[in-house]
Amino acid sequence: MTGIFLQAFIYLVAAVIAVPIAKRFGLGSVLGYLIAGVVIGPVIGLVGSETTTIQHFAEFGVVMMLFIVGLELEPKMLWGMRHRLLGLGGLQVVVTTAVVMGIASALGVGWTYALAIGLIFSLSSTAIVLQTFNEKGLSKTEGGKSAFSVLLFQDIAVIPMLALIPLLALPELVEKAQTTVAAAAEHHDDLSLVAGLPGWGYAIVVILAIAGVVVGGHYLSRPLFRFVAASGLREIFTATALMLVIGIAALMSLIGLSPALGTFLAGVVLANSEFRHELESNIEPFKGLLLGLFFITVGAGINFNILFDQFGLIIGLTLGVMLIKALVLLILAFVFKVKGSDKWLFALSLAQAGEFGFVLLNYTVQNNVLPAELGQTLSLVVALSMFLTPGLFILFDKVILPRFSAAKNDREADEIDEQGKVIIAGIGRFGQIVNRLLSANGMKTVVLDHSVTQIDNMRQIDIKSYFGDATRHDLLHTAGIEDAKVFVVAIDDQERATELVHYIKQTYPHVRVLARAYDRGHHYSLRCAGADYVISETYRSALAMGAQALKELGVHPFRAEQQKAMFVETEAKSKDLLYQTWRDSTEEDRFNSSYVELFMQLEQTLGEAMKQERTDKHTKSERGWTPPPKNFVEEAEQMQADKKES
Repeated sequence: MTGIFLQAFIYLVAAVIAVPIAKRFGLGSVLGYLIAGVVIGPVIGLVGSETTTIQHFAEFGVVMMLFIVGLELEPKMLWGMRHRLLGLGGLQVVVTTAVVMGIASALGVGWTYALAIGLIFSLSSTAIVLQTFNEKGLSKTEGGKSAFSVLLFQDIAVIPMLALIPLLALPELVEKAQTTVAAAAEHHDDLSLVAGLPGWGYAIVVILAIAGVVVGGHYLSRPLFRFVAASGLREIFTATALMLVIGIAALMSLIGLSPALGTFLAGVVLANSEFRHELESNIEPFKGLLLGLFFITVGAGINFNILFDQFGLIIGLTLGVMLIKALVLLILAFVFKVKGSDKWLFALSLAQAGEFGFVLLNYTVQNNVLPAELGQTLSLVVALSMFLTPGLFILFDKVILPRFSAAKNDREADEIDEQGKVIIAGIGRFGQIVNRLLSANGMKTVVLDHSVTQIDNMRQIDIKSYFGDATRHDLLHTAGIEDAKVFVVAIDDQERATELVHYIKQTYPHVRVLARAYDRGHHYSLRCAGADYVISETYRSALAMGAQALKELGVHPFRAEQQKAMFVETEAKSKDLLYQTWRDSTEEDRFNSSYVELFMQLEQTLGEAMKQERTDKHTKSERGWTPPPKNFVEEAEQMQADKKES
């Protein structure tokens, strides 16, 4: 027991130290786990022979990950992926297997060896790729979606591969390990529901098991979760979620199917369940820890003795496999019209071998398809390719993506062929609303934006806009800044927005400049630069949300609106004094103690103002606080009730 505690402590210490350091240097958590494994394994030797056993246990993290992935995919969405799933995924597996097999055969490797090696190297690492996609926010990109389709097909393809591999067994290897095979077969019979069944019987069992997962997940899971949720004990719900995942994984293993595929199917079935988010939050911590442990065991399992003895061969095989897979993926990306940086993301992210490669390697050795010595060499190639994968993501982030972004935004500015009384710089979520309101009232606007994607999106919905940098003086001249009356600044870059306001007010003082501020500090900077009107982008929406929150808490709607107006009025009285204090401070200490003290006084004044009754006072708007009509409260309550029912 003491030994288990010490090993667990070693693995956790390695993760706690290595992963934050790797993240800080922009290397990603996966590479941090792999480095931690190398350090505590081959380098220091703190862990050893137990690594393989722990790796089999940690592979359950992949099973949990696919369950969570399934929870996020509705069946309708999965059906919509069918062309990518079967076309892109199917071709990737078939073409990669064929190319690797052809090269291996050309080098004199027997066809059975070559086919087994091709199948092993056709798979990629679901764990590394999806984990990195989630960390870097790449899951929703075109390249990310295509990669996910391929990974999903690969996980499904493991099943027929496991069925095919025993048929490739070599007689000489069978004779050499006859005793081992008999013992393995006996062990397999003990843990299998399908051992000895004819083909038709095995098919029936598989169909019944999958149907049981689908039907049970749809009809039996909800009553079970409601029963458990009624207990109010979070730990029991966690136990139920683990029971579900482990039970389905065990069932799939007993009938010879992939546990990861079974749990993925269960996740898809439960994707529409009202307990989906609760399940995900309960499984996520276990998934993260087990995946981290799996990556550490991959690093710790690298045998440096074999690596140094066959250094040239192993490095050559690793780089060769990754190059072949990347080229095949690039060709498929071209065929399926995956363009731009997404094409490279798709190719580089799947260029490694995967965790299921370890499973197939062990299975091929056990079934006398490959000799144990070759299995060890290929296992090292799989591990090294996984180890190098985070480097490919860094290459994509630091080299490829910036080049595509620069190419997109370095095109020549559009020729502006019209002018208007209003120029709007920035047509994002804020500038769009301003432009729509002005256009709806017949005001002629000229819209400028430095994002090609945003300009193209606007043109698709018939909103005329021009690509170009609004801070360029020649572009402003072409847009008619000399005759413009209003200039709206709604660009995201705070420094450029402030510089733009300063330039316009200095050069064209007759133009009224209306600016969008990111926060209070930016608000003051824009005002200092000379903006005629500044509004924080979230101020009005936050006020509306706060007033609605008051109404939801039982405050009368008229009282809530009254309190909102009082909030605005009180803030307006302190606005100039706060701004003056900020402006008089040094550049390095804008929000100093004097400013903080004034702000705290404002908060105290706000609290006192909120307690005052204003029923005897008037507002600036006509009939602003007129008493509500008769039966208003009853009618409002009835409307709220009708709205909830509908």
